[in-house]
Amino acid sequence: MKNALSTLLFLQLAMTTFAQTEISGLVTDKSGNPISGANIYLEGTYDGASTVENGTFSFETSEQGTQTLVISALAYETHYEMGEVAYFKNLKIQLVEAINQLSGVTLSAGTFEAGDNSKVSVLKPLDIVTTAGAAGDFVAALQTLPGTTTVNEDGRLFVRGGSAEETQVFIDGLRVFQPFNATANNTPTRGRFSPFLFKGITFSTGGYSAEYGQALSSVLLLNTTDVPDQEKTDIQAMTVGAGLGHTEIWGDESLSINTQYINLAPYETLIPSTNGMRWNTPYESVAGEAVFRSKGDKSMFKLYTGFNHATLDIEQEDINFEDFVRFRLKNNNLYFNANYKYFFENNWTIFTGGSVSWDSNDIGLLDNTIVANETASHVKLKAKKMFNSRFTLNVGTELFNTNYEETFTTPDAFSFDSDFEDTLWAGYLEGDIFFNNDFALKLGGRVEHTSVLDEFTISPRLSLAYKSGTNSQFSLAYGDFYQNPLTTVLRYDQNLGLEKTSHYILNYQYLNNGKTFRAEAYYKDYDDLIKYNTELPQFNSLYTNLGSGYATGLDVFWRDNKSVENLDYWISYSYLDTERDFQNFQERATPNFAPNHSFSIVTKYWWNKLRSQVGVSYNYGSGRPYDNPNTPEFLAERTKSFNNLSVNWAYLIDQQKILYFSVNNVLGFNNVSNYQYANTPNANGVFDRRAITPPADSFFFVGFFWTISTDNKSNQLDNL
Repeated sequence: MKNALSTLLFLQLAMTTFAQTEISGLVTDKSGNPISGANIYLEGTYDGASTVENGTFSFETSEQGTQTLVISALAYETHYEMGEVAYFKNLKIQLVEAINQLSGVTLSAGTFEAGDNSKVSVLKPLDIVTTAGAAGDFVAALQTLPGTTTVNEDGRLFVRGGSAEETQVFIDGLRVFQPFNATANNTPTRGRFSPFLFKGITFSTGGYSAEYGQALSSVLLLNTTDVPDQEKTDIQAMTVGAGLGHTEIWGDESLSINTQYINLAPYETLIPSTNGMRWNTPYESVAGEAVFRSKGDKSMFKLYTGFNHATLDIEQEDINFEDFVRFRLKNNNLYFNANYKYFFENNWTIFTGGSVSWDSNDIGLLDNTIVANETASHVKLKAKKMFNSRFTLNVGTELFNTNYEETFTTPDAFSFDSDFEDTLWAGYLEGDIFFNNDFALKLGGRVEHTSVLDEFTISPRLSLAYKSGTNSQFSLAYGDFYQNPLTTVLRYDQNLGLEKTSHYILNYQYLNNGKTFRAEAYYKDYDDLIKYNTELPQFNSLYTNLGSGYATGLDVFWRDNKSVENLDYWISYSYLDTERDFQNFQERATPNFAPNHSFSIVTKYWWNKLRSQVGVSYNYGSGRPYDNPNTPEFLAERTKSFNNLSVNWAYLIDQQKILYFSVNNVLGFNNVSNYQYANTPNANGVFDRRAITPPADSFFFVGFFWTISTDNKSNQLDNL
């Protein structure tokens, strides 16, 4: 019996020893090139091998039945083969290149990123406020980028032949309905928001995502800081006012507050404005912002609020009046923005939020009064699902509501009311598809319905990107974009259609070791633009959607912060060819806000010996069209070129105290924006004119900035 048992055990051991199955094959990439060093093994076992130089592998196993064969290699996605072990012979396996989020292709046509965490950033957040001449205004800093036009008498963003109203602004993905301060005619405005509370900026000059609509030319996305690094207090004393900011942190919750008081009266006393204007009460404002944040393990809640109260009383020269024309303004603006984001374990991300604004203007023009009130809101729900490294789906829906009321009253008590209310619904679906590290596609669409016009639109969006080298790529973008007629029109006529444009963009980008080069060609086709038969929109104007136009051009950008120690600079150039027939135009022509050539250079240098940061900026714009009624041609003449050289200097008194100086247009160039002509000819049959120029040729600024922080090291140098 003992011998029989021994014999049986020996036979079983022999069968186990000799019942080996060979697993073999070849591993290549999609082009058929062999991959050496790939790891191949049976899941849950120690049986496996690695590919040799020609990509082949082989090993033996005693496993039987259905098994899973795992093939993995660096820079490639893991591959799985499931089946009977006996069939794992002479396999031919092609591995797919893994998507590298750091070095792979990016979808960037038409988009400038400003964020420390973005691999395609061409600006940093601090660039918005360290640019000479910007004076802390993010719009003025963005005007140094290609695709923008400096319209110095306005101050808002004019992008690629579009008017300022064709650009929309969002904070944390939610609409800001009045992003700029109220001001007088031909007096430049500024953005309402301090850049100190934002971690990054995305500026899309065209071809932007289906998530955004109601913008024919551009969207500007401002993102508030998620988690502040420390508690601190910032104190500002300036020639035009004062400011105070503070950040408090309680574990995963924090609150940042920034307040500012501006009063131009002391400055006007020392350096009065002389170019066709005089102040009765110079501009004065009180503004404040606050961001509350609560961070969970998988969630983030933010509440942002901003308010602004501003007044001014000014008299301006007008060629059609013997005396100056008086303009009085009192503006109140309140804005709330709340949003919540949750990250699920299955790679779903949900975002929901809403914004609401109340804006009132009490205006006095000559002896007439205008009272205008606008209440607007935006509610949004969106979801994002990353199915794998190759496909991400974005879907969302949103609702906008706008209620506008205006009352115009004359000295004899005659009054006229105009108003409108609109509810606009939108939904979008968009997918990001990465075929490999060199080729990616963004495909989507947006649908909208506006109640005031009772119109439904569908807007396709498409972006392609191809990585042509280690540091370079080409991109293409196409999209249709719709926008409601402006408030100045809708308050009188709601029987119109939406305005439309189509964008076509070709982009080349090179990024390497602190150097950035971008070149972008584009074409925009405008249809259904609003036209009216009076000089300005009024209650008895005839309105149509018969306008049209185009804009085409080339934008070039170069930045280098490595070649010269402590020196950072960028250069922008834009060529713009545009014509349109809209508003009260007699025929298709180039608008006054669109010069053919724009150029800027921005430099920043840290001077160790002087403990100083010195900045110099230069902006150039070729002459802008204007209409001379003394000639038969329409908008056929050009102003002289625009020039502006600005400098700034930040000196560290100590680690946390800074003395700051800046001069805008230091050489005092006498820039002319346009000409105003008399309504009737003089005795010689000639229409007299006056030049429209800035209130002052130059602007001087001095400030003292003091930071009190827990580390005793932080200062506001990066914000100056």
